[in-house]
Amino acid sequence: MRACNNAVLPGARLPFRIAATHVGWVAPAAVEALSRFPAMRVTADTVELTEPEALDGIALALAERGVLRRRGEPFDVCARPELPALARVDRGAIPFFGIRAAGVHLNGLVQRPDGLHMWVARRAMDKLLDPGKLDHIVAGGIPAGLTPLQTLIKEAGEEAAIPPDLAGKAVPVASFGYASERQEGLRRDWLYAYDLVLPEDFTPQPADGEVEAFELWPIPRVLTAVRDTDDFKFNVNLVLIDLFIRLGLIAGPEAASLRAAL
Repeated sequence: MRACNNAVLPGARLPFRIAATHVGWVAPAAVEALSRFPAMRVTADTVELTEPEALDGIALALAERGVLRRRGEPFDVCARPELPALARVDRGAIPFFGIRAAGVHLNGLVQRPDGLHMWVARRAMDKLLDPGKLDHIVAGGIPAGLTPLQTLIKEAGEEAAIPPDLAGKAVPVASFGYASERQEGLRRDWLYAYDLVLPEDFTPQPADGEVEAFELWPIPRVLTAVRDTDDFKFNVNLVLIDLFIRLGLIAGPEAASLRAAL
């Protein structure tokens, strides 16, 4: 949880605004790079984009200079997840601008005679971020124009070959955010967590190459991995801690303290 919330804001960053609305935070090096674009108005205390439609073109120019990496997936830029989009930008530029991004995570649960189990994915070794880490059966960022549930259904089919009618039964259980300093920049993510009870005879299949393999683990094994190792991708732990609290596996003052920190 500390790793997910290790960013000090604003720190040395300046607020990034679109038409006077605060949407992100930019580091000093980013301020210098952005000052060269006519659509960016840079002052001593803020960086403001005066032409929202210019944002992705600026991101493309920065990518061509090697300042950031493009991911080929447009994301909406919002002051808060529930508010209308002010612009769109490639996903790879989001940490550079310190923009809040939203994503979905799915707890793929299976009730067996010997207790509750959970499908755990191992990320492919060629993934750009967190290769080889353990992950949820389904997780992904919410691209431009999609709702959390629409994203979950899309990702479920792409990552684990879960049929849409089955994925659509997922139940929203929690949402929370964090601000983390990462290699790729400032991650200000808002996560929507879902539970889905899968049939015992269903086995997920790696469909798009993002997952190396799936394993069905008893819940106590998942808890031990979260408690004692760094094997899971950093933000997956937040969703799993929420699950453990809801299942009563973490209780009392410890649960109250963790819940307050989520």
